[in-house]
Amino acid sequence: MTVKKGTYPVRFDIDYPKQLDRFTTFVRLLWSIPAVILLSILTASGGESFMNEAGKEVATGGGDITLGLFLATALMIVFRQSYPRWWFDFALELNRFSTRVGAYLFLLTDRYPSTVDRQSIHLDIDYPDVQKDLNRWLPLVKWLLAIPHYVVLVVLVIAAFGVTIIAWFAILITGQYPKSLFDFVVGVGRWGTRVGAYALLLSTDKYPPFSLK
Repeated sequence: MTVKKGTYPVRFDIDYPKQLDRFTTFVRLLWSIPAVILLSILTASGGESFMNEAGKEVATGGGDITLGLFLATALMIVFRQSYPRWWFDFALELNRFSTRVGAYLFLLTDRYPSTVDRQSIHLDIDYPDVQKDLNRWLPLVKWLLAIPHYVVLVVLVIAAFGVTIIAWFAILITGQYPKSLFDFVVGVGRWGTRVGAYALLLSTDKYPPFSLK
């Protein structure tokens, strides 16, 4: 895919559905439980244990894979100026699946989240040239620089929940997600995705725009 010069290196969009199923919309929270459980297993873990060479059970603390990915990526960039392609691809595919689950929960699509197919959700992040595109020291402060975005996103996400409730009633009555409401919720997702790529995936040094578009 050819990327226009000047385009932000994170692109997110969802195809607008002309018609949505009333029944699956009505039971969406129940229907989405398996996908949410799978995503929870992939992204977080509780306490675990394993057997060491002596056959003794050794307890290990639980950890969040998102935090782990961030810390490991930051260390690789700061100390090695490296961002392995396989590591980047894993983080990207995990985010794509997470996005598909989110889109399903927010009624933006009727298609059950796939672990492989992109379906109607489009998320692309440019693979960075670490030597040219990334400052090796910025990972230490990006989380701090992104604080203004966190504040705005809290407000936007709360608004997106309210919009989703309105859309839920609209879909049950008309079978359609009002386009203006759809664009707003997708815009919030786009904003959050850009901030995540900047502050957590560390894939770009370009500061995210304060924009839903």
